[in-house]
Amino acid sequence: MCGMVSDFPPSPGDLAGAKLPGQALRLGPDHPRSRLLLAALRLFAQQGYAKTSVRDLAEAASVNVAAISYYFGDKAALYRAVFVEPIGADTNDLEQPCGPQGLPLRDALQHFFTGMLEPLKQGDLARLCIKLHFREMVEPTGLWADDSAFGVRPLHDALLALLTHHLGLAGPDADLERLAVCVAGLAVHLHVGLDVINQIAPGLNATPESFDVWRDRLVEFSLAMIDCEQRRRAAAGAGVAA
Repeated sequence: MCGMVSDFPPSPGDLAGAKLPGQALRLGPDHPRSRLLLAALRLFAQQGYAKTSVRDLAEAASVNVAAISYYFGDKAALYRAVFVEPIGADTNDLEQPCGPQGLPLRDALQHFFTGMLEPLKQGDLARLCIKLHFREMVEPTGLWADDSAFGVRPLHDALLALLTHHLGLAGPDADLERLAVCVAGLAVHLHVGLDVINQIAPGLNATPESFDVWRDRLVEFSLAMIDCEQRRRAAAGAGVAA
């Protein structure tokens, strides 16, 4: 799967205008902390955690080695910050991934996919984050054990709650779990297969606004899947009654 992401991350100049959500955005791209985050993302994605030294990070960010301790504590904390901050929760509030309670299903799905796809508008920054996630899978540091670094569980639970409510169920079951995985998977595939999509269907991701079109289509596709599951359950219930 790593082949889906370029083996040659962009140079520091290529990311000079990259949008940095969260604290890095407030501090500005020229702040030492922001430069460390960008340099760490680039080096960790290219070389991996073990092969990237503190000195490498400091040199790439044009800061003193002591700045890593000052802003993050140590290399491990900087590594975790790279996962949490560049694709931070600014556009996808993990406390309400499907929006406020009581939203109509379509609106809740639109809120969900907006948060899922917004990071892809960041271009090269998103590509580096994807590559780094791949690296963590094949060269694990143990970060996956801390789901707060990835935000997978809150997204899944929120989607499950939305589907449970919409289908009028007492609680989620195995088929609802499958449905939630499939709905979220529509957006996950855009992240994982970004380079492949650009190869086989050039133009679909031509501009940041392209992902707004993707969002609207994924809402429609999801509604179709949810409707199919609702009809399947209704048919199964009718069969049991008969």
